[in-house]
Amino acid sequence: MKLAYLGTPHMAVAPLQALCAAGFDVVHVVTRPDKRRGRGAATTPSPVKLAATELGIPVSHAVDDLLAIGVELAIVVAFGQLIKPHVLQAFPMINAHFSLLPRWRGAAPVERALLAGDTETGVCIMRVDEQLDTGDVYARRVVPIGPTTTAVDLRQELVKVASEMLVHTVTVGLGHPQPQTGQATYAQKMTSADLRIDWAADPQYIDRQVRVGGAWTTFRDKRVKVCSAQLVSSQRSGQIDGDIVGGIRLLMVQPEGKAAMPWSAFVNGNRPTPGEMFV
Repeated sequence: MKLAYLGTPHMAVAPLQALCAAGFDVVHVVTRPDKRRGRGAATTPSPVKLAATELGIPVSHAVDDLLAIGVELAIVVAFGQLIKPHVLQAFPMINAHFSLLPRWRGAAPVERALLAGDTETGVCIMRVDEQLDTGDVYARRVVPIGPTTTAVDLRQELVKVASEMLVHTVTVGLGHPQPQTGQATYAQKMTSADLRIDWAADPQYIDRQVRVGGAWTTFRDKRVKVCSAQLVSSQRSGQIDGDIVGGIRLLMVQPEGKAAMPWSAFVNGNRPTPGEMFV
């Protein structure tokens, strides 16, 4: 069977490698165009393009290129584009989506599940259709979200599960998919505003912001990224009290323009005054 693979980011690399390692004939890869770096002419290929090149698989940047190849099945993982109807009519196409559909359709299912306080998520192998993540589901597997799970941890587990599921699905055949059931929710792309810490918020929510990655606050009018922390109490305040702020024990932070550092190094370098606060 001739397979095509559509994907872009790092988390789409392992499923491609797993399919090739299992002996499937991946004849073509479609990914985003190379990105320009800075002001020069140098460009950076996507992680999937780099992996495909190492595997000796031809790569292009237009889904329509698949129409002339004789593809029998296309596999989509974190491709980030809707597929046009004329392509969907040409051959079957399945997608490994990182949520328990119909919950968290859209661009950021991992981050939104974690930020919402979900205790589980998972992977669905679904039929690609014209709408966003609305296709019938061939297979699903639940992945728990623990109280200290980070987005990095969760992505690694989901990618592992998706790789196993795709290999199994292609091996045994697609079978008959089932319609999605339940309340649909949409995972909008994360923004800087989503990750700005409000120290008056529930400390459990702040903890989840930190575990998503990229959470930030300000100190003396400059940004400080909170890289890692630990939930310790229900206190709600931005006041700096030792290593605890707003019920959160700060472990690693990254001041604007500097490298990440332990909280103790930040305190020693800035010497917060009594009552001084993050805002």
